[in-house]
Amino acid sequence: MTDRDLPPAPIPTRALEAALYADDLKTCAAFYEQVIGLERGPEVAGRHVFFRLGDGMLLLFNPQATREPTDNPDLPVPPHGATGEGHLCFAAERPALAAWAARLRAAGVEIEAEFDWPNGARSLYCRDPAGNSIEFAEPRLWARG
Repeated sequence: MTDRDLPPAPIPTRALEAALYADDLKTCAAFYEQVIGLERGPEVAGRHVFFRLGDGMLLLFNPQATREPTDNPDLPVPPHGATGEGHLCFAAERPALAAWAARLRAAGVEIEAEFDWPNGARSLYCRDPAGNSIEFAEPRLWARG
């Protein structure tokens, strides 16, 4: 099957949600709320904590709980989950990267790497309490042309 065999549909232009997984939701949620400064959204104890991220959402799931089918017929979300460490990159302009590095270090978060990419965009990397790789990068990292 090729794309020519499929009916047309608009190409997505952005992600509405990004999901990370953490066995210890309480500790990891505190990181995103207190260190990163995200606003909490809906949550279900032991299953998930969601955070506002601009006009989208960061979904923080307990991987064991989301593998279980939902018992809510009004929200028939299929079971899902991931194991291992994920990755999320927050957009940050270059002057903000120094502020993020200082804030993370003050919170006791180790900076794993900080460097310039071949196109000149800068990134810095750390880990959340679940071990997910968290990046802050200049949006021009993925600029076209």
